Amino acid sequence: MLSYQHSYHAGNFADVHKHLTLSLILESLNKKPKPWSYFETHAGTALYDLTAENATKTAEFKQGIAKLQGMELPDLFDPYLQVVRQLNDSGNPCDKYPGSPWFANQAAREIDKISLMELHPGEYQQLKTVFSRHNAVAVHHRDGYEGVLSLLPPKPNRGLVLIDPSYEVKSEYVQVAKFIDKAYQRWSNGCFAIWYPLLKAGNHREMLRKIKLSGIRKVLQAEFYVKSAADERMYGSGMLLINPPWHLEQQLQQLSESLYLHLAENSAAPPEIQWLVPE
Repeated sequence: MLSYQHSYHAGNFADVHKHLTLSLILESLNKKPKPWSYFETHAGTALYDLTAENATKTAEFKQGIAKLQGMELPDLFDPYLQVVRQLNDSGNPCDKYPGSPWFANQAAREIDKISLMELHPGEYQQLKTVFSRHNAVAVHHRDGYEGVLSLLPPKPNRGLVLIDPSYEVKSEYVQVAKFIDKAYQRWSNGCFAIWYPLLKAGNHREMLRKIKLSGIRKVLQAEFYVKSAADERMYGSGMLLINPPWHLEQQLQQLSESLYLHLAENSAAPPEIQWLVPE
């Protein structure tokens, strides 16, 4: 949806969950000397000002990244927190927040390639400005699904696709499932990370059902809850991971338990990490 602007939601609990997961995958990719390719279907602006009107109006970051400040956290949080801290000075640790493209760019080496899709005109212009001096980052003003598909299979042939739409339109869930089916056929060894919101309506279930029945193997599901499932607002954050790094399941279990301790309300269910489809 071209009306959606992530600046209202930057740094919230879902961003923390998503970007922690992303940071762990990127760290895993960097453990091998071979180059990697990174793609995003809905890149946003890459950098967000948490002191600006949009962010302060909703103040969602106060229930996300702001709550982690000064907390004693496992070492697994270090790659994520390091990127956040580099954007902020010590006196104001929550003035700015990085989007997914910024995490990817910070992890990238000279040999790696990043391709970002953004259809919203204003978001695209901001994204283009952020990466204007980064030759390894290609910014595309085009539909994210069509754009990424046109670049698969990539060179380098290992890497990650992050799919992170707004889901403001109910049909987006099915669209994601259709995209995954096509993208996997072109790049079956790629890692695909799908973020989805957990809402009372449960519209994400149809997407999960379609992916489960697609024939794709090795699909890890990680859900983290901050409120009761009966809440009228977004009560949790989900990540669906195809071809995840072998150790990611254990890492997500550990970080999800920490997030549950620091961010969840008493009414929230414990996090769930399970294989939607085994290998």
